[in-house]
Amino acid sequence: MRSSLGELLALDRPLLADGATGTNFFGMGLGPGEPPELWNTDQPEKVRRLHDDFIAAGADIILTNTFGCNRYRLQLHGAEDRTREIAEAAATIAGAAADAVDRPVVVAGSVGPTGELLAPLGTMTEADARAAFVEEIEGLAAGGADVAWIETKSAPGEMRAAAQAAIDVGLPYTVTGSFDTAGRTMMGLRPGELADVFAGLPVAPLAIGANCGVGASDLLVAIQQMGTDDHVVIAKSNCGIPQFRGADVEYTGDPPLMGRYATLAVDSGARIIGGCCGTSPEHLAEMRRRLDEHERAHQPTLDEIVAHVGPLTNTAASAGSDDAPTRNRRRRRG
Repeated sequence: MRSSLGELLALDRPLLADGATGTNFFGMGLGPGEPPELWNTDQPEKVRRLHDDFIAAGADIILTNTFGCNRYRLQLHGAEDRTREIAEAAATIAGAAADAVDRPVVVAGSVGPTGELLAPLGTMTEADARAAFVEEIEGLAAGGADVAWIETKSAPGEMRAAAQAAIDVGLPYTVTGSFDTAGRTMMGLRPGELADVFAGLPVAPLAIGANCGVGASDLLVAIQQMGTDDHVVIAKSNCGIPQFRGADVEYTGDPPLMGRYATLAVDSGARIIGGCCGTSPEHLAEMRRRLDEHERAHQPTLDEIVAHVGPLTNTAASAGSDDAPTRNRRRRRG
């Protein structure tokens, strides 16, 4: 059964968003360097299977397989002219999965970063980014997506360009940043500054928040800095910390850890909780169970967060230090 995000938020209960795309597809045969977005047309049954598994695990919100579905990312695979086609196919697949169950499920159109740097650091302008995002979001809307889920952004200009594109197309939108560089995004944006990026736009985001990053503890600290009394906040953490096992990347979080993270996210003020890289349907099912049993408690302290889900990765940065060491990480909604 299809639903809008606004309708589900009106129920005034925590909503569960889905988990990872790439890391789950790797287990289904996605090869190294292969873009998962092309599976929307080449392997639609596998894309549908992952949506079905997340819904069966209890997801209220499923994200389309379109994280890299913009012409800048697709041109790496010679598919830049297929942006709208692939986005529409992805939304159609997710919509069919939502329609197949008798409870409300939101289809959120994933809009990831372009991978390009905005001028003056790079050659892409905000107008270029906006046009690319319009192309993608038009496809998502044509396929029936309810909301543009703008995620894993680091540059305020690119966030704003994506938001303007959603407004241009007529879709409501949400925005999450990845605060994985000394407690800020790679481009220096603090969690508490995220809402200000959209000031003056004719339509405000339905929700803001954090996703991906360097682990649950750092993400929880980030969302606590976002003014959860003033905004609907999204928490979509990686499943623990990525570690290399030979050529493979594995995440350290098990289902109990993700269950603890989910309840801490609610206590920290998040209204929408999900998993990012490494989060499987099994993890999500435990998060659903814990959320259903949980009654919101006091906002956890840093010591409580660390005790339940592990130490901070960016300790100084999470404490608000301006001179904490920075680090760059490759981003993928994995």
